[in-house]
Amino acid sequence: MADRKFPVLASLLTVAFSTAYAADVHVRVDPSARTASPGQENRTVFPTIQNALDHHPFATDGGRVFIEIAPGVYHERVIVTQNHSNITLIGLGKTPADTVITNSLNAKTAGGTFFTETVELNGAGFEADNLTFENTAGNTGQAVAVANRSDRSVFKHCRILGHQDTLFADYGRQYYVDTYIEGGVDYIFGNAAAVFDRDELHSNGPGFITAQSRTSPEQKTGYVIADSHVTADLGASTPPPANAAGAASTASAHGTIGLGRPWRPYARVVYIRTELPGEVAPAGWNNWGNSANESTAYFAEFGSSGPGASISARAPWSHQLTAEQAKQYAPKDFLAGSDRWDPISEAAKLP
Repeated sequence: MADRKFPVLASLLTVAFSTAYAADVHVRVDPSARTASPGQENRTVFPTIQNALDHHPFATDGGRVFIEIAPGVYHERVIVTQNHSNITLIGLGKTPADTVITNSLNAKTAGGTFFTETVELNGAGFEADNLTFENTAGNTGQAVAVANRSDRSVFKHCRILGHQDTLFADYGRQYYVDTYIEGGVDYIFGNAAAVFDRDELHSNGPGFITAQSRTSPEQKTGYVIADSHVTADLGASTPPPANAAGAASTASAHGTIGLGRPWRPYARVVYIRTELPGEVAPAGWNNWGNSANESTAYFAEFGSSGPGASISARAPWSHQLTAEQAKQYAPKDFLAGSDRWDPISEAAKLP
């Protein structure tokens, strides 16, 4: 009877009750701890990140699992499975460089690009703060540092390091803020809806920054690089042998860097108020050897600055946006979805 009379009050009480009893879990990773085995799910200290993921207590009622990682270099591959949602990895060092998750696999040694990732994320709601994720295979072909398929994922104050195919931003809504991402060839690729906000994208060799892979114009995916800056050190890595994996794609940039090329026909990438270095090729964009992509891919800029920002020689099929057109790519709008997710507020909860 009360619910029929006071439906709003009943609804508010239900929300308040569920929020009040949401229980977060905090565990720690410290190499000095002993390894946990099945039946030890109540442990709170683990020697490796993967051991913590395999044996941590689960949060209840929508809470989060915070895995707090002691400073050090963790030579391991980390997989967050689909049934592990709301995982937060936090580095306890003073800077992201103090806590490093590292591995070194390339496509040739691993049997394909999608077996090379140092960290693979599948559970929704993943967050990372103050950490370095790296693949140290170098300029040897495809070598993924992070494969991210986590909807509503947030990276804050992180470093993601590699050369070719560094970050596989492939599924769901993803937000990268105050983060450093380094690579040489197609080093941000995949088909997520991802916003890179106040980030540094550092090209450590000639090649394209993005290779987005939207497959139809109806998909609400694409990459937005906003209020960021692109830097380059094209002498940082030596060119691979002519017969090495990735050699052709490196050569295609002819000693410059490009803003992006379409891995799939309807690729979408937008740069907003981002500083570009002189190493950016004047055309900016590339059709990946297929002129048909020029009528389907959507590559655009608004308010680019720096030595590489001149639009006089930009690919004629790319777009220069008005301020009004650029508004739709603000993080809270582009990543909102039907649940009205607010990535900025979510990131603000992290340290």
